Amino acid sequence: MFPDARFLGLDLYYWMFLVGVLAAMVTARLFFSRVGLSGKVFNLMIVSALFGVVLGYLSAALLESFWEFLETGTFVWGTGATFYGGLIGAVLVYLAVYFLLGKFYCKEREHIIQLNKMLSLVFPCIVVAHAFGRLGCLFEGCCYGAKTDAWYGIEMFVEGEWQKRIPLQLYEALFLFALAAVLLILLLRFKFEYNVSLYLIAYGVWRFFIEFARNDDRGASGIGSLSPSQFLSIVLVIVAVAYLLFYRFYLKQRLERGETHESA
Repeated sequence: MFPDARFLGLDLYYWMFLVGVLAAMVTARLFFSRVGLSGKVFNLMIVSALFGVVLGYLSAALLESFWEFLETGTFVWGTGATFYGGLIGAVLVYLAVYFLLGKFYCKEREHIIQLNKMLSLVFPCIVVAHAFGRLGCLFEGCCYGAKTDAWYGIEMFVEGEWQKRIPLQLYEALFLFALAAVLLILLLRFKFEYNVSLYLIAYGVWRFFIEFARNDDRGASGIGSLSPSQFLSIVLVIVAVAYLLFYRFYLKQRLERGETHESA
């Protein structure tokens, strides 16, 4: 949409990325106490998130290169970045830093006791950041839909020329803002305990079906006609169900016992 627009040396894609990271941190700061998180756990969240953002971006670029390798047989670094690659890498790094630093920084295992509350707030924050990131994709002119002459089409610079395309980036941004609002309302008003699984299922299903409308180069997953993102969407839903069962029948009781022991 505005691929050549730059401000202070950065294009609008990266500005939206930075705005998204800031918005996610502000969201965490506004609501951490209402969720029942301690100040130490909040500080631990921010430090872990900074590590996750940096290394998550490297993971996003690595996964994109991996899909390109499966399709072409040539590994080339820096061909792009995928959200799923960033999500997987960022979450793994985030949790590693959270548990490692929490062991020394938090007393009486409060970072463990507040684990699900923390995750239930972290994922709406991720969704907020992702929504701004998709607006960045809209400005950059990537992740677009099919050609159209309809009123809702937007001119984008594609394949060396300006073309009117379905703005799937905008639709996804709106979906993500709505999803973030739902997750926060459920958490803050109803003390909902399953935000992690709800997010993974909701976004996994959304992404699986919206992939059919994507018209950019999706790469190959090597599994039938599934795009890489569709394959990972299925994995995401499976992980969501596994975590829901793990939390409901094992982790919840252990965390509740920890809270009882802490208050005794």
